[in-house]
This record gives sequence, structure tokens and C-alpha cells, in this order.
Amino acid sequence: IVDNLDRMVLVKDGENTNYEEVFLDRSEQLKALDCHLVYTAPISILYSKRATDIRDVYGECLILPMIMVKTHKGETYEPGVNKVKEVIKKRVRQIAPELSLEKEIFDNPQTLERLCLLSGGHVRNLLLLTQDAIGRTEELPISEQAVRRAITQARDTYRRAVENHQWCLLAEVSRSKRIINDDQYRSLMYNRCLLEYRYLDDDGEMQRWYDIHPLIQGISEFKEAVAKLP
Repeated sequence: IVDNLDRMVLVKDGENTNYEEVFLDRSEQLKALDCHLVYTAPISILYSKRATDIRDVYGECLILPMIMVKTHKGETYEPGVNKVKEVIKKRVRQIAPELSLEKEIFDNPQTLERLCLLSGGHVRNLLLLTQDAIGRTEELPISEQAVRRAITQARDTYRRAVENHQWCLLAEVSRSKRIINDDQYRSLMYNRCLLEYRYLDDDGEMQRWYDIHPLIQGISEFKEAVAKLP
């Protein structure tokens, strides 16, 4: 597994990018190793005009969506929340298997659920929030205040990640649950301000929808952009 290639910083050289240089121009080298391989690619190249070229070279590419902790209607999706809790439980089990997640690791079930919901189902964000909350805790259980402070700190990071003209784009997606496949939206997906979710409908067809990262909902600039929507 060749991990972290999805974190490459985009560099443009004329019409081409370093993503295209690595995954297309040097594809024969990437495929030359005589073993099974998994490469993690930046999501923006899979939503670019070169997406079909990527498929021709590597076959079907798998896009891993977020764990759906809420439905596209904004309702809590318990199976997804439980799966996110399971991620934390498996981490805790390695060091303290005898402790209850909802009573001894966290001070109450509501604190844990709040953390899970505000992670947006993004596992790395979930673990970073948990780690930050632990860092603000002198002794277990992790309090609601520690989680709230971790959330506030993470929210400030997302505020700085959004450029001024992008707030209106985020507001529009929060309402429509759709994106336009262009550089502006790809940029917001790359920095995880926009998240992709998928589910199977009643006919067994794959459906996808998009939403802002839940941490963005509490940012004043976002609220102002929502208020300006027609």
C-alpha cells in the first residue's frame, strides 16, 4: 500500500499538473512492480477531465466515501454513528480494553455522539479530534468541555482553509447536496471542506450526495453566506 500520495500539494506546469505527471506520465513505472499494489490518489484527479484516462490505465478506481453519520435530510444515521464509535472503541481496546467507551473513556454518551457527528464520518478527522480532546484531559473520562474545545480549535482551522469567495459555494452545497465538477469544488473536496457520501437506494442503485464538513456549520462567515441565499 503506497499511502499519502493523496496529500500531494497540487503544482501546475502549464496545462499539466504534478498529479498527471505521477499517475499518468509515469504510470508504467508505477505498474512495473511485480506485486499487488494499492495507490492512494488525490481525489481531485478522479474528478478531473483526466478521470477517464486514469480508468483506462488503472482500471476502476475506488473512491472511499465518508461514513454516513447523517442522511442527506440532516437526520442522524445511527448505523453510521455506531460504525464511527466502533473505530474509537477498537483504538481504545488496544490500551484499555476493560474500560467502557461511553462511561469511562467519555463522561457520557452525548459527548461521544457529538464527537462522532462533528467528525462528519471522516476517520482521520475523528481521530484528530479525539487526540486533541485527550490532550486537554488530565484524567479520564474525556469531558464535554474538552471535546468542545477540540471542536473549536478544529473549526478555526477550517475557517482559515476557506477563501472568501468560497463561502457562497459551501452555502449552496449545504442546501442542494450537489457539486459542480470544476476546480473550485474540487479544491474544497481536496481540503475536506466538502465531503462525499454514498448509499444504496431501494432499487439497489448507488446514490451519492455531498455536504459541508459539519465543523463549518458553526462558522460565522458560513452562516452569513447561508443567510444571503435566495
